[in-house]
Amino acid sequence: MKRYKRSGYLTGAALATAFLLAACTDDSEVDEGENGEETENGEEEEEATGEPQEGGDLSIAIQGEPVSMDPHGSNDVPSAKARSLMYETLVTQDPENFDLETEGLAESYEQTDDNTWVFELHEGVTFHNGEELTADDVVATFERVLDEEMASEAAFLFEMIENIEAIDDYTVEFTTEFPFAPLPSHLAHDAAGIISETAIEEDEAGELNLDIEAVGTGAFEFEEWEEGSSLTVSKNDDYWGEEANLDSVTYEIVGEDLTRIGMLENNETHVADEIEPTLTDQVEGLEDATLLNEPSLNMSYISFNTQEEPFDDPLVRQAITMAVDNEVLVEGVYEGYGEPAYGPINELVFGYDDSLDDLGYDPDEAEALLAEAGYEDGFETTLWMNDESAVREQTAELVQDQLSDIGIDVSIENVEWGAYLDQTAEGEHEMFILGWNTVTADADYGMYSLFHSDNFGAPGNRAFYENEEVDELLDEARQETDEQTREELYAELQQILVDDAPMIYTVFDDHRVGVSDSVENFVQLPDGRFDLADTYITEETEGDGY
Repeated sequence: MKRYKRSGYLTGAALATAFLLAACTDDSEVDEGENGEETENGEEEEEATGEPQEGGDLSIAIQGEPVSMDPHGSNDVPSAKARSLMYETLVTQDPENFDLETEGLAESYEQTDDNTWVFELHEGVTFHNGEELTADDVVATFERVLDEEMASEAAFLFEMIENIEAIDDYTVEFTTEFPFAPLPSHLAHDAAGIISETAIEEDEAGELNLDIEAVGTGAFEFEEWEEGSSLTVSKNDDYWGEEANLDSVTYEIVGEDLTRIGMLENNETHVADEIEPTLTDQVEGLEDATLLNEPSLNMSYISFNTQEEPFDDPLVRQAITMAVDNEVLVEGVYEGYGEPAYGPINELVFGYDDSLDDLGYDPDEAEALLAEAGYEDGFETTLWMNDESAVREQTAELVQDQLSDIGIDVSIENVEWGAYLDQTAEGEHEMFILGWNTVTADADYGMYSLFHSDNFGAPGNRAFYENEEVDELLDEARQETDEQTREELYAELQQILVDDAPMIYTVFDDHRVGVSDSVENFVQLPDGRFDLADTYITEETEGDGY
């Protein structure tokens, strides 16, 4: 069994310059899993470093079904995993260090003044419908996501954009309402995938449904979606860049964890996604597969409805936070994978402050705080978790047990995923478990969405947390152009968000994926998506079961 090392990464401070560059450099990507690794024999070494093999149909068993193929539709990871193969953004981020790159549809870009950014497009790029990419498509894409009638969940990413103008066929100018340093990293987000203007018009006319189809410029194009079963994309033979090695990619939708692992063992899939921590030994025990374990940008959390009693009282929120032992959670539920979370972002994210004074685990102090808040006898509450998540179920049970020690009686309710998102967006919960993926690797995305009062509900603030000081600091930090000042503002914000405890920051989990040894150059990105640009399947080990 081959083994992959964890990718190296930089601290937030070292990443700082990546998000303020006015122009980008093109750094080559290094896959540590494929370079510098010891191998079992010379034959395997030759296979891993030889010429990529063309063809093959890659099967990936995923836990959650995508919600929408529309970049302006649902802002969820399962959808992004599929969409990112078909749609491309103006700029991209290096998965190792999050440097911004011009590997996307923009040949170059520059910031011409505090509020203006100009992007030069590659010429000769065609959409899957055969039409050439022009600046008009870029304008149409961003006008659509910002259209209030569209009501896109991703609109908050681009709300600072005041005007988008096509200067000529291949030049686009963005003007922001205020200086916004992280704009390029927002334009690398999955929701910034460029859609054909013609496809947008056809979607509006009812001639096309972008929710279940796709018209992008990516290396793969939409083929078929069998709801509840699978989604398939096929190689784009007219791709403007380097063509993919694979003929197609099929996402098999398999909610049961053991079934995904069984499919990997029986050569019924090449990749088993989202391996639960308690099941990693089963993947590591397979002869012809590898457990790929990579750090992520994903924070798991337990949120309160801060608009409702008793969670409108910071003392109650602090008490509950101090009654939950994150280290026990990581070791007991996550089997030692990931890291305990003590704030809303980790060291992968620009703006991270490693000097936070967290509340800590102190059940005695928690009881005292409850008494001070008038709940010396405790109270009853309900904790929601979504279905088909063993980790969240185990987390809920552990929290239920720990909170009982301070007199809080917790009932656990399992809610279907779609209803879960809808109901937490409407504030119908008391407590719930969810996660947030800071995909831009910038603190603005990691905190503005979750904690600014403008983002109640679906955009991210499902805690319905409202704090005027936090709002002001978030607004100031996203408009600040000085790198050091931004870091200082985010450090101040993180401490407030720890002390005020609108949620319990539980763990920064790793991405765990089981990969067949017949697959080479499979890359797990920190934001949960996959990079399949160089992926190929070796003929020698490809079985008939795929």
